[in-house]
Amino acid sequence: MSKEALKQGIGELFTSPNCDDMRAFFRKAKKKMVNKVTTVEQAVKEYIHDGDYLAVGGFGGVRIPTSLIHEVIRQNRKNLGFSGHVATHDCQLLSAGNCFNRCDAAYVVGLEARGLSKVSRKVFESGNLKVTEWSNAALAWRLKAAAMGLPYLPSRVMLGTDTFKYSAAKEVECPFTGQKLAALPALYPDVAFIHVHRADIYGNCQIDGILVADDDIAKASKRVVITTEKLISNEDIRREPGKTVIPFWCVDAVIEVPYGSYPGNMPGEYFSDEEHLTEWLVKEKDPIQFEKFIDENIRSTKDFNEYLQRNGGMEKIQKLRQIEHLF
Repeated sequence: MSKEALKQGIGELFTSPNCDDMRAFFRKAKKKMVNKVTTVEQAVKEYIHDGDYLAVGGFGGVRIPTSLIHEVIRQNRKNLGFSGHVATHDCQLLSAGNCFNRCDAAYVVGLEARGLSKVSRKVFESGNLKVTEWSNAALAWRLKAAAMGLPYLPSRVMLGTDTFKYSAAKEVECPFTGQKLAALPALYPDVAFIHVHRADIYGNCQIDGILVADDDIAKASKRVVITTEKLISNEDIRREPGKTVIPFWCVDAVIEVPYGSYPGNMPGEYFSDEEHLTEWLVKEKDPIQFEKFIDENIRSTKDFNEYLQRNGGMEKIQKLRQIEHLF
């Protein structure tokens, strides 16, 4: 392959794609099959620090690790890097907390059919945020490259587009065919937050429905924090090993957080709280009211359970369960 890139994007590369550095890190990482159960508060305190690069699992409004992101705001983490892969409410939350200063952006600001987040848009338009653009596929394959222990993967995505121009990809020549390809640099996050359906105390995780890139995120990240709808026994995990999509050796911490994706959707468990997500968008129109809203729902709550109670508690969850099972 040609050593000289034919073209390259003008975007900044926020993380090193050096796979040997990451292999050296993983050789020293202590991710044994031991009890990793902790609390949301302790996990955020121990595993994510100012300046870290954060990857968030889930897909749009599905399987959001909401409780962990709330705690990032409570603990006032700043200057994070953020992988805006399929980011909706997670981006909205991190924007509200002014938590990140650089972003690899594929899908951000929008809350899908619900509309655009005014607070997220303000952050991206402020000029204070460094943004490098990618397509959804490109970000997924950057994580795939990292999960494979490679410095990059070749692809045809983004070639000939303005997205390529504002990315940090490079155009290279295939050594076999001479064709032009986009070299997508591996993305190795410092920490990943992922919400799953079931996990054991060691971090073996099962996810129902679409995985998106969560299995690759777990393998690519230096530290992985899992929240789970329920903790199950290792014996139950072993009965159906094919369902374990994230193995214990990827995971640093496990926290049981029932309804932990709220107000997002958890496939097979509960539907998204569309009324509450609409309330977020309405409150964003008035900066003063929005700050009060954030204080009431996150900063002044002691934990995620209190947030749930302030927004309908189990009565609301039961309604969302009924809606989920109507379809």
